Order: sequence, then structure tokens, then C-alpha cells
Amino acid sequence: MRVGLQAQLVVAEIDFEGMFAMKLMTTWSVKPGALREAVGRFLAGQAAPGEGVTLLGRWHNVDLSAGYSLYETNDPAALHRSAAPWAEILDLKTVLVIEDSEAGPNLALAYKK
Repeated sequence: MRVGLQAQLVVAEIDFEGMFAMKLMTTWSVKPGALREAVGRFLAGQAAPGEGVTLLGRWHNVDLSAGYSLYETNDPAALHRSAAPWAEILDLKTVLVIEDSEAGPNLALAYKK
């Protein structure tokens, strides 16, 4: 138990400021009954990411049910701060992503091509 606690403390002390920028894709879907609230916040300009996060693009499903956003940051906590106010009205899922130029060499190595 003590080892786990020490590991948590180490993670909490990591300084992300000097790290490389990561791309993260968030897929979102509107929770039942929350469309009007989500649209209101979006139109009021509340969908802009916070400091330390760059929005690379955002796409909306044409049926208004969902969409996805692509971000770049070197501080995952900054993205978390931006997402937290939306969690009550949107189901959010965020994953790290890489581009083809990064995936290709990895796949070639893994599959020896």
C-alpha cells in the first residue's frame, strides 16, 4: 500500500511544461435533455479551450448528437480543466493520437516492413 502512495506522489510532482506537445482527440456526445444547454454554452463562446491548450479543429455530427475536437497541449491537466465544466452535459472521451508520419515508422518496425 505504501508503494502505491509513493507512486501517486511522484506522478503529482511531474512538471509538464518542458515536455513535447501532445495531440489529443476528444469525442463528445450530448447527454439526453442537454442539447439546449450545450448549444447555449457553445454560442456564448464557452467552448474555447483554456490557457495551455490549442484547439486544432472541431467537427460536429450533422444530426447534432455528437462530434469531436482535436487539441494540442503539453499539459494534460489544462485540457482536464477545460473539459470539466462540460462533463455534466456531454459524455467525453479523450485519447492521445499521432499522425501518419509518426505511426508509419512504428508500424513498419512492428511488422518488419
